Amino acid sequence: MIRYAVTAVAIAAAVLAVQASPVQASRVQASRPVTVIAYGDMRFTDPSNVTATDPVARTALVERIAEEKPDAVLLSGDVPWHGGTADDYEQYRKETASWRAKGLRVFPAIGNHEFSQCEPAVCIEHWWKAFPELRGKRWYSADVSPAVRVVALDTMSPLLPDSEQRAWLEKELRTVPPSVRFVLFTLHHPPVSDVQTRILVSHNPRPNEIALAAYLKDAALASSARFVVIAGHVHNYQRHLQDGVVYLVSGGGGAQPYQIDRTPDDLYKGLEFPNYHYVKMTIDGNRLKGEMLRLDEPTAPVKHFTLKDTFEVVTGPAGR
Repeated sequence: MIRYAVTAVAIAAAVLAVQASPVQASRVQASRPVTVIAYGDMRFTDPSNVTATDPVARTALVERIAEEKPDAVLLSGDVPWHGGTADDYEQYRKETASWRAKGLRVFPAIGNHEFSQCEPAVCIEHWWKAFPELRGKRWYSADVSPAVRVVALDTMSPLLPDSEQRAWLEKELRTVPPSVRFVLFTLHHPPVSDVQTRILVSHNPRPNEIALAAYLKDAALASSARFVVIAGHVHNYQRHLQDGVVYLVSGGGGAQPYQIDRTPDDLYKGLEFPNYHYVKMTIDGNRLKGEMLRLDEPTAPVKHFTLKDTFEVVTGPAGR
């Protein structure tokens, strides 16, 4: 079942949106493994734009994900180059036609580029037109299977204590059913990241998301499920473990790549550049296996992906 946060929207409209949603119910039985792919920062736009984003890498990632046939695809924001350009969302639809042909379930989160070059009301309307099943909502949750829940957060809205979104999240995590073993969060700005001192200082964790990490510390201790947080915004890959929560940065969806200085607590040490990639998570019973697969050479006639990082998350006492 998919559950939504209702903001300033009529209740009747919210009910209709939920009833019309193609992702309202879990379609995966608990008896088989579940596959979820997560990544972000694609910046879909006119393919002639090869500066803000690499259309070749972007397309290669989309087609590879279609081949994987995951049970869910999590998009951590910056889907369009400019949220004010309706054609950028149309380009997203064109380039991801293979996803719809294969019936892939897509769970997007809002990023800063969703609010680029337009008034907020216009921007969010474009997002809702691209993802009509979410109309009236900016954050929500959904079940991929009885054991896997997705929580999509909006880092363009407050996540601080006493905010509307935070109150919704606290209630959501207090009421997670015992059957849920893993909660996967998708959001744009990272709560935990390699703090940069020379470059990309503006992309360091902000108070809004630092407050979220502080809350998740206590929430994870109180939950029988394990938490995995997948953010974007930084156009590279990172992996951290903080307070029992796995924090990933997966911003290699095609946007202009960023070279970063890795800090000692980053569990990924690779220096490959550019790092166009996606994260694949396979959940089987009480175990989640994570893999980061990198696109080796975007311009190669035959696209090849290399496994560059692996990690495991286990529920129960052994996983704490």
